[in-house]
This record gives sequence, structure tokens and C-alpha cells, in this order.
Amino acid sequence: MTSEAAVSTSPAISSSKPVNRDYHFLRSFAAGGVAGCCAKTTIAPLDRIKILLQAQNPHYKHLGVFATLKAVPKKEGFLGLYKGNGAMMVRIFPYGAIQFMAFDKYKKLLSKRVGISGHIHRLMAGSMAGMTAVICTYPLDVIRARLAFQVTGEHRYTGIANAFHTIYLKEGGVSGFYRGLVPTLIGMAPYAGFSFFTFGTLKSLGLKHFPELVGRPSSDNPDVLILKTHVNLLCGGVAGAIAQAISYPLDVARRRMQLGTVLPDSDKCVSLSKTLKYVYNKYGIKKGLYRGLSLNFIRCIPSQAVAFTTYEFMRQTLHLN
Repeated sequence: MTSEAAVSTSPAISSSKPVNRDYHFLRSFAAGGVAGCCAKTTIAPLDRIKILLQAQNPHYKHLGVFATLKAVPKKEGFLGLYKGNGAMMVRIFPYGAIQFMAFDKYKKLLSKRVGISGHIHRLMAGSMAGMTAVICTYPLDVIRARLAFQVTGEHRYTGIANAFHTIYLKEGGVSGFYRGLVPTLIGMAPYAGFSFFTFGTLKSLGLKHFPELVGRPSSDNPDVLILKTHVNLLCGGVAGAIAQAISYPLDVARRRMQLGTVLPDSDKCVSLSKTLKYVYNKYGIKKGLYRGLSLNFIRCIPSQAVAFTTYEFMRQTLHLN
């Protein structure tokens, strides 16, 4: 997900309508935040299934992806598929906004200050942007994971505020909100990096060699060529799939460390290396380190499609092009 989806096809117009530059920071923040919220709400049921499978929830660990998708509504009602989504929305708005803005800033910084350009600066800027967004919103991600892991009738937390209060009192104060941060950052570097890199590379190659086939003028600036919706879908899906395949074992380790004392075997998941070793020895590669990966591939296309489409729509609506 990146604002690189817009590419100028002609020289920039100097100081075009200064009023359009007003509140650029807030408009950019809103565009990324809204895109992230729409994308995550679309795939919220799949996200909850992923958490249940990754952490081997005792009620569903014997089931596969589709069987769990059917079992949750039967056991917890339809809204059970959206458990933890409220906390996700609180987290994803600033996360998406920070990631989009940070990517643009880091890309410019690497190009102008460090002298790094071309495809490599997309990879580096994407990694740095992803890690920046994670650090800023990580406690909310922990809360969301805890709430999504709960099963009806066995609630440990009554809501977002209660989860914050309980974790702070019983799990070491502020440090309790940062369990699993290291594997998250280590996993985010290749995930965000390859996601931005793959999408940006596909985008630039497509607009360079097949501009009429894959691009169209932006509604708020005819001089800017943007990707067509179905091309956003394709490029985003490919980028997400590649990034997920590379970083997924780290995502599994992160999730188990985040859940902490909620899991009966939490004492074996106190560090990245120990968690990876434990999951591998107990469950293996397919049913452990890559459990739920097929669900992530299923999530990629609708998530990226909604994110890119919404972000491009917001950019045009807020005159960011």
C-alpha cells in the first residue's frame, strides 16, 4: 500500500493552487487511515480465524480454515466473526495513516539525503515505514489479539479498556503491552518491505511499458496517471502473497507471544527463538510455523483491493494528487 500508485506524466506545476497544500498532513493521514479501516473491516472474519488457528485455540485447533469459519458463528453467533474488530479499528486507523505517510517521508529521505534510489529505496523505505507504524500502535495490536482469541463463555476481558487495565496490573505494567514486539519488528521489515517493493515495482513497470492498458488520469489532476482498480487488485494481491510467504513464521511467533498468559504453554513462548523452536518441535512446519497461511493468501486479494482502491479514492477526494 503506497501513494506511489500515483505517477506524474508531465512536469510538476509550480505552486498549483496553494490552498490545496493546506492541511496536507491531516488529509494524508485521513486517506491512509480510512483505507486501512475499510480494508481490515472487509476481512475481519478471516483475521479472527487466523488468530484462532495460529495460537491453537482449544475449541478450534482440530479444525481447518473453512471448518473454523463455519464453527465460529454456530458457537458464538455471527458477530463472533468480528470479535476484536473494535480494537482493530482503533489501531488500524493510525497504523495505516502512519505507514503511508512514513513511506513517503522515508522514500524522499533515502533519495535526497542518503542518495539511495531505484527499486532498493522502495524496499528500505517500506521496511522502515512498517516498523515505525508497528512501534506506534503495538499496544493496540496486543489488545486486539487478546480480544479476538476469547471464546464466548470464557471471557477474560470485557472490552478494550478492561483489557488495558488487566494487562497493565497483572503482566508487568507497560512492558506487558510489548510482548512479541521483537518478532513483530523482525517480521514487519521483510513483510512491509517486500509488499511496498513488489507493488511499487509492478506499478512502475506497468505504467512505463503499458500506460494505456493499466493506467488512467486522476480525477483531481489529469496530469497524474494512476493505476486502474483491477490493476491495483492484481498488483496488491501479488505483493501481499509474496510478503506473507516470506514473513509468516515470524507472524505466528509474534501472535503466540502477544497472547501471553492466555495460552497454557505461554512459559515456552518467552522469546522469538524459543517460540519458533517450540512451535516447530511440537507442531512442525505445515501445522505449526505455517498454520493458517492459506487463510492469509485468501485474505490478500480482498484486503489489498479494498485498501488500494479506497486509498486512491481518498487521495482524489482530498486532492492529494
